[in-house]
Amino acid sequence: MEILPEDVLVVADVQNDFCPGGALAVAHGERVIAPIHRSARRFDHIVLTQDWHPPGHLSFATRHPGRKPFESVETPHGEQVLWPDHCVQGTRGAEFHSSLHLLQAELILRKGHHIDIDSYSAFFENDHATPTGLAGYLRERRLKRVFLAGLTYDFCVAYSALDARKLGFSAVVIREACQAIGLNGSVEMMEEKFRQAGVVVVERVED
Repeated sequence: MEILPEDVLVVADVQNDFCPGGALAVAHGERVIAPIHRSARRFDHIVLTQDWHPPGHLSFATRHPGRKPFESVETPHGEQVLWPDHCVQGTRGAEFHSSLHLLQAELILRKGHHIDIDSYSAFFENDHATPTGLAGYLRERRLKRVFLAGLTYDFCVAYSALDARKLGFSAVVIREACQAIGLNGSVEMMEEKFRQAGVVVVERVED
């Protein structure tokens, strides 16, 4: 697949807490780093996203007495999966993995920093209405096609891809550069949504 000057690579949440040893570790999460580096060589434009929660965030199971991680609760913004406390602002867990070297990235977008609403997507909070500002940034930069990689395939990458399409951008997910959580059929559900929305999934971006 040819990479064009108006393409951007969005790398989602390659942070310590999502990698082995972290508070919300994704199996083999560190394996995304090498394919992300290979892919990144092709792009003139790179954006990193960073989960950045305050203590006591709505999505933390510890905020909901009697609830356990991976249960769900209803919130004013819809159903919310409860997670272990993770990516708390200023902690080592919130830092990018030390093996991720993308110094050429032009923007680091922090999300999930509002205490009472989560944010999987790089484009919207989980009310699916409050923007993060990324769409405006891409439009001002005249970037039109969004390639996505990182953690996780079935949550932050997937919601970002779907919202990119909702906003009129082309969206391509680089499968080898993602890892999934695989929670209650989330991979299959998201892949069906990809098909409906016109999100393209490619195994890799060739050198």
